[in-house]
Amino acid sequence: MTGPLLQVQGLDKRYGGLHVTRNVSLSLAAGDRVALIGPNGAGKTTLVHQISGVVAPGAGRILLCGQDVTALPQAERVRMGLARTFQITTLAPTLPVQHQVAMALFERENLAHRAWRSLDDYPVLAQEAQALLSQLGLQAQAAWPAERLAYGEQRLVEIALALALRPQVLLLDEPMAGVPQSDGHKLLAALDALPASLAVLIIEHDMDLVFRYARRIIVLAEGAVLAEGTPEHIRAHPQVRAAYLGHS
Repeated sequence: MTGPLLQVQGLDKRYGGLHVTRNVSLSLAAGDRVALIGPNGAGKTTLVHQISGVVAPGAGRILLCGQDVTALPQAERVRMGLARTFQITTLAPTLPVQHQVAMALFERENLAHRAWRSLDDYPVLAQEAQALLSQLGLQAQAAWPAERLAYGEQRLVEIALALALRPQVLLLDEPMAGVPQSDGHKLLAALDALPASLAVLIIEHDMDLVFRYARRIIVLAEGAVLAEGTPEHIRAHPQVRAAYLGHS
C-alpha cells in the first residue's frame, strides 16, 4: 500500500491521576527505522502496549495499513501485520528454539491446533523455521533448548518469532536489555539484516545503538513527544540534551 503502514493519532492514557501518554502521534512507513527514546517513566512501553493492543488508550486512534485497529485485540493486529518483542524474554526455557519458531509459523498458518505434532510432518514449515534461525546466525543452536542459549541469542530468537509472523510493522521493546556488550554486535547485525520493506519502531536506552541504527528518533518525556527528527537533529536539540542526553 502507499502511505503509512502505522499511524498513531493523539493517543492519551491516564491511570487515575497519572497521565502516562499525552496526545502522542507518530507514523511509520515501509522501510522506516525509528527509535523511541526517553527517560525512565516517560511512557515508552505504555505507548507500545497501546499500539500492540495490550492496553486500551483513553483517547486517540491507531491505524494499521489504513484500517482503524484501536478496538481490536492483539491477535487480530498480529494477523493484520503487527508484531512485537518484549522487554523481558518470554521464551519457553526447555523447548528447542526451532520448535518455538515453528509454533509461531503454525499460528500464522492457522495450524496452532497441530503445533505439537512432529516437525517432520511439516517439512516446509520446518525449513522456514531453520531459515529464519540461519538468517539470525542461530542455525547451529536450532535444536538447543532456549535456556542453553546466551541471553543475547535468546533476544535473537524472539526476533525470529516475530519475523515468523511476516509482519509489516515490527515493534522492538529494548532488544539490548540484559545483552552483554560482547554479544551486542550479533544483535546489531540482525537488526541491519531485517527486511528492507519492514517498518521498525525500536525502544532502546543504548544510545550507541539508537544513533547507529535509527534514521529518525522520537523523544518522549512525561508522556508527550518532546522532539522528533534525524539523529543529527536530536543530538543537537537543546531540550533533549538537557532532559536526557546530557550537555556533554
